[in-house]
Amino acid sequence: MGKSKSKVKRIPIKTYNADLRRLQAQLVEMQEWVRETGARVVVLFEGRDAAGKGSAIKRISEYLSPRTVRVVALPTPTQRESSQWYFQRYVAHLPAAGEMVLFDRSWYNRAGVERVMGFCTEQEYERFLRQAPRFEQMLVEDGIILCKLWFSVSREEQHRRFVSRASDPMRRWKLSPMDTESITRWNDYSRAKDRMFASTDVFWARWVTIESEDKRASRLNAIEHILATVPWEPIEHPTVEIPQMPAQAEDISRPNRDDYLYADAHAAEPPSNDKDAAAG
Repeated sequence: MGKSKSKVKRIPIKTYNADLRRLQAQLVEMQEWVRETGARVVVLFEGRDAAGKGSAIKRISEYLSPRTVRVVALPTPTQRESSQWYFQRYVAHLPAAGEMVLFDRSWYNRAGVERVMGFCTEQEYERFLRQAPRFEQMLVEDGIILCKLWFSVSREEQHRRFVSRASDPMRRWKLSPMDTESITRWNDYSRAKDRMFASTDVFWARWVTIESEDKRASRLNAIEHILATVPWEPIEHPTVEIPQMPAQAEDISRPNRDDYLYADAHAAEPPSNDKDAAAG
């Protein structure tokens, strides 16, 4: 599930910021191609807890239009949803023409969390492993561009990130009893991941592993792979000319500003010198 390393060598922050900015600009161009051509794109983000899926999705969607690119992170299924065909609630979130959907965990919950934690039966699990490749084949045959990313992290790095989250009030909310239990069930998750890959790494929907010991590198690698998977090309747009603002009309008398309620002016704090912490 990732290579064990005593110390992670991270991409220098200056290099990372420059490369990220360049790739995000290409994502914006790719978004325009998706919208103009009516393409449909689905990207699955899977991996162990704290492997960096969420932070990668944030960097990918940061400058993209939510009307074109949607992030889907489904909660625990309701009682009614639990009685449906397993893939049914995911189908409702698939893209229409000109849309791209990023699944922050997907139908592969059944092969991971549900399998390890006992939230599904053995029959449901085996049925999923048989049906998932067929389901994805139907998506691909219908013209959907499907990209499956697995974020791989070592047990030492995952544990370090959990410890870091537990002591950070801004990220403590990310920790749940399920996350902490995943530490003690590391081997069970390893077995589940290997079985999942054996059954669902098919030629029409391959798994692509993103090494995530260095989160900066994993974000860049994930973006580059998405850009390489979608057959986009730059779209020519006419230059937008911004007209001059009109002069204030003489017949308009604006209300007194004192009649309105304004937020208090923000008192700026001195900037932090911890650039690495800010970059994440």
